[in-house]
Parts: sequence; C-alpha cells; structure tokens
Amino acid sequence: MPLGERNWDKSESRYCGVETEFHDDMPQLLAYNISSGGFDFVVAPLMDPSYRPSLMGKDCGGSGVLPFAGSDLVLSPSQWSSHVVGKVSPWIDLDSEDEILRIDSETTLKQEIAWASHLSLQACLLPAPKGTSCANYARCVNQILLGLNNMKLWLRIPLLKTDDDSIDVNSIHPVDSWELWNSFRMLCEHHSQLSIALDILSSIPSANSLGRWFGESVRAAIMDTDSFLTNARGYPCLSKRHQKLVAGYFNHSVQIVVSGKPIHGLPSGGTDLAADHNDRNFDAVQRHPLRPYLDYIGYLYQKMDPLPEQERFELGYRDFLQSPLQPLMDNLEAQTYETFEKDAVKYIQYQRAICKALQDTVPEEKASTLTIVLMVVGAGRGPLVRASLQAAEETGRKLKIYAVEKNPNAIVTLHSLVKLEGWEDTVTIISSDMRHWDASEKADILVSELLGSFGDNELSPECLDGAQRFLKDDGISIPSSYTSFIQPVTASKLYNDVKSHKDLVHFETAYVVKLHNVARLAASQPVFTFTHPNKSSKGSNQRHKKLRFEIPSDTGSAMVHGFAGYFDATLYKDVHLGIEPSTATPNMFSWFAIFFPLRTPVIVHSGSTLEVHFWRCCSPTKVWYEWCVTSPCPSPIHNSNGRSYWVGL
Repeated sequence: MPLGERNWDKSESRYCGVETEFHDDMPQLLAYNISSGGFDFVVAPLMDPSYRPSLMGKDCGGSGVLPFAGSDLVLSPSQWSSHVVGKVSPWIDLDSEDEILRIDSETTLKQEIAWASHLSLQACLLPAPKGTSCANYARCVNQILLGLNNMKLWLRIPLLKTDDDSIDVNSIHPVDSWELWNSFRMLCEHHSQLSIALDILSSIPSANSLGRWFGESVRAAIMDTDSFLTNARGYPCLSKRHQKLVAGYFNHSVQIVVSGKPIHGLPSGGTDLAADHNDRNFDAVQRHPLRPYLDYIGYLYQKMDPLPEQERFELGYRDFLQSPLQPLMDNLEAQTYETFEKDAVKYIQYQRAICKALQDTVPEEKASTLTIVLMVVGAGRGPLVRASLQAAEETGRKLKIYAVEKNPNAIVTLHSLVKLEGWEDTVTIISSDMRHWDASEKADILVSELLGSFGDNELSPECLDGAQRFLKDDGISIPSSYTSFIQPVTASKLYNDVKSHKDLVHFETAYVVKLHNVARLAASQPVFTFTHPNKSSKGSNQRHKKLRFEIPSDTGSAMVHGFAGYFDATLYKDVHLGIEPSTATPNMFSWFAIFFPLRTPVIVHSGSTLEVHFWRCCSPTKVWYEWCVTSPCPSPIHNSNGRSYWVGL
C-alpha cells in the first residue's frame, strides 16, 4: 500500500520497496513482503545466484533450462509489472581480467534482462560497476538498451562520502560516486534510457555534493538498515541529514527501497509502534523484520508539509519545455490572458508600486485638484488598469488613464470591461502598437508588464524605448529597471528532451520551464540590466557579458547541461518583482525560469571556474541571444547569427 494518503501526490515516491534474496517461490516471496510485510514492491533476483553459464552443461545434464525464479505463469502479468523489480546477479563483472568470468557475466546479463523484459517488468536493477574501468559493461548495457521498449534499467551507484578522509582511495569504487556514474554513461550512447539507484549508507556527502544528484536521472534510493539510528524507544530512525535527503527524494519522485538485515530488534513488550511512527498494520510488524523501517519511512512521508496551492498548480509544468511567448509578434489567446490574470501577487506588487508613484507625483495638498496622466502600455484585458484605479482610490489621487493595446481581440474585452465597470470618464482605450502611437499628451506615469522570464526576452527594452517619447521628462516608468540572471545547472532530463529532437536548432533555442529535477551548481549572477526611461544612446540594447562561476569546493564533479535564467525587477523604489531564486517574489506563478541548453555538456570539478559568455544581439528586424562556454573547455557559440530569435521590431 502507498506510504500515505496525500491527494495531490501521484508520483512514484509514494511506493516503498524492499530488496530481497533469491527465492524460487515468487508467489510466496510477494505474499511475505507485500501482502504481509506492507511493502509495495520487491527488488528480487530473477536467477539462482549459483548459476554460471560455463557450468550449465555439467550441472543441468545438458537440459539447458535456466534456473530462473519460477516460470512466468506463477504470477499474473499485472503482478510481475506492478510488484517486481528484477535484480541482476551482483557477481557479474563484465570487465574482469578472468576471461571465463567475463564471458559468463556477459551471457548472464543478457539472459536475465531478456527474461525480465519477457515478464514485462517495469524496471531492472543493474549491479554497480566493479571499478573505474567499465567499458565492456557499458558496451553491453548500450546494446541491451537498443532493444528495450518499455522496461527501465537502474544502475546501482554507491553514494560515497567524498569529503571524508577515511575513504580508501584504493577501494573497489572511486572516491567520487558521480565520477563512477559519469564514466559509465559517457561510454553508453543510449544513456538517456538509463536511470540511477543510489545506495544510501550511514555516512553521506556534503549538501552541495548531494544536491548535484537531483539534476540526474535518479529513480530509486536504496536505504541500507545500517544507515538507520536507534531512537530512545529502540526503534529505527534517521539522522536529520538523512531525513532531509529522504524528503528531497519524496519531492523528486524517487522511490525508497529498504535493504539489509534488521539490526533494530523490537523492544521487549513493545506494542505501540504508532507512538513513534504511523502503524499501518502492527500484526505485520511481528511477522516481517524490516517492517519498523518501512513504518519509519511512511512516517517521514506523512509528516511532510503539503504542497502550496501554487506548487500544485505547477505540477503539470515541471521540467516541461515550452517556447517563450512572443507577445510583440503574436496576439495572445484568452486562455493565456486568464492564466496570467489569476496571479494576484503580481498585481498586488504593481498596485503597491503605483501607490508610491502617485504619492510621490502628487502632494497630499493637491490630491483633490491635480489629475495624473497614467498610461498602461500593453494593457491586455485590463488587470493593470484595474490595479491603477485601485491605487488611485487607495491614495485618494485622481487619474486619467490611457490603455494602449495592439491585440484587437483584447481591445474588445477592454471596451466591455470599461463599460461594465463604469470607467468611461477615466479610461481611454487606444488600439495601437505603443511604439507607433502618437499620444495627444504626455504621461506622468508609464506602466507596463512586458517582462519575460529573462527580463528583456519579450523585448521590453525595445517596446518601452519606443513608448518613452510620450513620457514626461520627470515621468516615472513602472518597472523602472530589471536585471537578468543566469546560473549553471545539471538538468539531465531537460538535456535529453532537447537532444531527442536530433537537430541543432533545438539546442539553440531558449525554453521556458518550471525547473524541478535540476541541480544548481553555483549562485546566479547578473547578466543584463535595463533602466527606464532609457537615457542611453540608440542601439544600446545590444549587450555582452562575461561571467565566471566558482564551483564550491565540496561539490565534487558535476555536469553542466545548460543555464537557468531568471529576472529581478524594481517596479518602483523598494517594490520588487522577480523569480531569481535568492530574491524571488513568493507565491507568484506568472513566470517560470528560462533554460539555455548546451550542445555538449561540460564537466566541472570542485573549486574550478566556469567561464561563460552571453550576448544580446539586435538587428533592425530581430533580437536574439548567443551563448558559449570558454573555460574549462570551449564550446561552440550557440545560436550564432540568431537562428532562434524574437521578432517584431
């Protein structure tokens, strides 16, 4: 049964598995661990561990029947697919110097994967590479992935504590677990179909080192019983760091698998497990020695804070690549307007900024006699018009509003809104592109919401530069400035989604995306800043910026798949709006981040420097971005000459 009832959570992390030994009676294995034990699935060997192909003829008298754990008929197809994850024999070593072992390993791997695929299992667990040299193992897995349709392969990787001097550098695994994973996938051409099962031990790496895994394709976390502590009542529990790690896995659809022998015996006479954790079926605890561990995992799952309403709304957009809006070129649809208009937080911030601007423009003693001219450029269906009128009412100021909008469909809605609300004497609707309209008078305040995920990517600078000719010399622009930011990220899912298009143009496109399964490898840095009104000379909207990111010394090695872009805007004075992580406006959903992919990912190491260049390029007809890496290894300049661009100038 699932770990708990959380109506909004439909992810795989609701289900907890258990790693078992080989058992030739699969129905009994499932009955013991699932029906009685309460686990949702088993990670079980499919082949007798004593089997070796080179000995098959002698042991089986030439019968050729492989010693699998029962035939496919012992369970129904739905039981095989829902409750069993196959576990490939851990003894295999496809890169062994022993030729017989190497050949046996390759044969067994292919036989077991073929059997698991025949059973329609959802996944199969591969053993960790035995050492730093794993070329033959990767080659065989790559061949297998070519023939797989639906079944996933999980590669087991031990999560070693790289920042601990006690690690034996001569051990079977390299010090950095990520290096083990990366060396394997770099050899495996079809690694996009390969996932990771992390072995969680009693000692775990630093937060930065752990964080990079959230950008990789982790599907399972195998929690060894040795990683559990003992609480005051004798039950298993986890350290605070382990608890935080498990909570992160729950939030990233990673399934927990309990493994190992029970090392926490139930206290004598202890019957009230629910006093420490939720008890799903106490009778089962007495029958299954690993049940206390399952109940503790369930307890951690159920005590998680519920997702805020905003996050629930965004669930369907997580890691989903979207082309940015181009409102200067395209007329937005009603559904798009409606989505943005529901963002109450954004308009509250705008109203606050307009209130401050009105109070600064009109002294209290002139509030009843002086009328302010306010222009909303890019008025859409009127939310900023409403916010402006509410600000005027709140401050006791008088307004004359021009609502300028180029979309003829939105103009229809604006006229209806003005008539419905009785604003005819206050609001004048202008059906025109703001850059080409000849205003009859100049504005005291110019209000717009032309910001994109990267600040300037929806051509706010070009639009407002064109509109500022009808702003008074001492007039106020809201927003008054905005800055774009970028940071390097590990984002294997996003990278593989871009790569799946198998062309260059998709790697030279910036995407709007609700980032989720990503690892942020360094703090974001500012790129381009625009101020309004713009006092610079014409053509200054073309920019170039070189950035140097320092990778924290405790991160370990990591892969940079691209750059996440954000913005932070000053609407007026101390009123801000933005999505840059360190200063993001809470509970605002109008903007997701923007993702600039790299054609070839770049490996960075602890304490190293990543040097990046970004350009904002302009021509008479289009605006576009170019980007590249120059250190530690140079990349091509992406989107050179603006193959992917924003048009409408």
